[in-house]
Amino acid sequence: QVQLVESGGGLVQAGGSLRLSCAASGSTFSDKTMGWYRQASGKLREVVARISSTGRTMYADSVKGRFTISRDNAKNMVYLQMDSLRPEDTAVYYCNLFPLPLNFWGQGTQVTVSS
Repeated sequence: QVQLVESGGGLVQAGGSLRLSCAASGSTFSDKTMGWYRQASGKLREVVARISSTGRTMYADSVKGRFTISRDNAKNMVYLQMDSLRPEDTAVYYCNLFPLPLNFWGQGTQVTVSS
């Protein structure tokens, strides 16, 4: 049974930092590109960062220079270090395959940035 479990969200003031974690299980993920997505209230889900199986990373312009995606293939983990957080980063954050997500999503982790 494939599972994606996100954690690490919370409430933080603008300028603060959070580190999100994604535990993937039930399949082989080490050879797949993984992405972090977010969905703000009333908006469509968007990808904010992705990392290939070899560690190549790409970021949305809105988070470039502030967020860092990484992975530990031995542990089937993907991380998102978020620094210099802004109120507009407030959203539920999810991990999934990129560019074609699995046909389900984990529960996500809520990130709330106060001004």
